[in-house]
Amino acid sequence: MVGVRDLDPSASPLDYYGSELRRLREDAGLNQAQLGSIVFCTGSLIGQVETTRRVPTRDFSERVDAALDTGGVFSRLVGLVLRSQLPTWFQAYAEMEARASYLSTYQAQLVDGLLQTEEYARAVLGVWSDDLDAKVAARMERQRVLDRENPPLMWVVMSEAVLHQEIGGRTVMRNQLAHLLAQQGRQWVQVQILPFEAGAHAGQPGSFSLLRFDDDPDIVYTEDFVQGHMTANPQALREGSLRYDHLQAAALSLEESAVRIARVMEERYGAHPEPAGRTVA
Repeated sequence: MVGVRDLDPSASPLDYYGSELRRLREDAGLNQAQLGSIVFCTGSLIGQVETTRRVPTRDFSERVDAALDTGGVFSRLVGLVLRSQLPTWFQAYAEMEARASYLSTYQAQLVDGLLQTEEYARAVLGVWSDDLDAKVAARMERQRVLDRENPPLMWVVMSEAVLHQEIGGRTVMRNQLAHLLAQQGRQWVQVQILPFEAGAHAGQPGSFSLLRFDDDPDIVYTEDFVQGHMTANPQALREGSLRYDHLQAAALSLEESAVRIARVMEERYGAHPEPAGRTVA
């Protein structure tokens, strides 16, 4: 059993979650091991969540809600908990992203976070992150915005280089590109590929995103290797919109983009063995 320590529920969403889990578990007359057996995990894991040593997942939260008959308390809390695991400088953008009615983004190096598979995200985040499970869970939580009843329209232009940059091994990449192709079934998600043959283009300064809202000013978002930057400055929005229009015009059509993704998936990441010694995430 993990040692009990005092929690300040106001310190963070994770502290509040842990204190509520302990309180409701004790109110139900269960020890950690008993609750763990009900939700199919160890008592130690329950203790780690209660003492903020482990970040809960959405699946865990739903099982605890059912076990303790909370009326969905932890399923509602876990979104705040996972968002708090995002880098501090990124949290404000994630909040705006969740409220946007239209997302348009240009990606020069990586698949956009909202369209990443869990394995691809794990390989990307694993380069620098400690507490990798929590970071991956937070990224997967962001993607729920595309599954809500009225999702935002999302338009993605990505460099063809993204398709060729092998992240996590061939199996991970093949699954990631298959996931991109599967987005064709979602009318609110559109993916265009900016091909190598486009040459010099408006996106050369780097990746950026434009967020539009029904009731708030539009914003443009950029990142450097230290932090992200959001602005509603009209001139920045004007330049970002113009650059994006040029990128869309230079990119392959939606149909041609799907063909290009499928071709790279088969030719570069086809069903053949991984090279000896390579670990697939």
